[in-house]
Amino acid sequence: MVIAGLTGGIASGKSTVSAFLEDAGAVIVDADKIARNVVRKGQPAWREIVGAFGRTVLLPDGEINRILLGEIIFNDPVQKRILNRIVHPGVIAETATRLAEIEKNQPDAVVILDVPLLIESGMDSGLSDIIVVYVPEPVQIQRLMTRDTLTQAQALARIRSQMPIEEKKKRATIVIDNSGSREATRNISLTVYQRLKKKIAQQGPS
Repeated sequence: MVIAGLTGGIASGKSTVSAFLEDAGAVIVDADKIARNVVRKGQPAWREIVGAFGRTVLLPDGEINRILLGEIIFNDPVQKRILNRIVHPGVIAETATRLAEIEKNQPDAVVILDVPLLIESGMDSGLSDIIVVYVPEPVQIQRLMTRDTLTQAQALARIRSQMPIEEKKKRATIVIDNSGSREATRNISLTVYQRLKKKIAQQGPS
């Protein structure tokens, strides 16, 4: 089994690349999906979030209002750290469980660990390959404005609230430039998958 981390800046097209890699044959472990399960109603993290932020962050059905919670932590580093301390341990534990299952049942798999905050959370530790999806900042701004109906200033604020994409590129072993056509990105993603698949062949029989 080969595990590669996948990350990128907001509106860089990470989800698109993840889908292309899955189409090529990779097994995707999506940290966002895991996080949603970790904070479901009644889970330990759900109770901690309600305790820290109050019941105003709940939807009528009792689930976490992720949009509202995101707005609360967006401009408040202290609140963001509190939320991360609550959610990240559960995500890391569930991710480890999922990876162990894949290693047992699909030992020859190319596994893509799809994590928006891969580097910031420390989940890149021990990974031999880190894939960063990149677009230049002007493209990032335009895509974010279109996708989320934001002003240029709002889009820029969201981009600047994250680790700079140039810093992520420095940590990458593979950079996928997603500023071109969709087909170009698909072809690059396929090449990356084939490169990772070769590593499994080089490891020898499982």
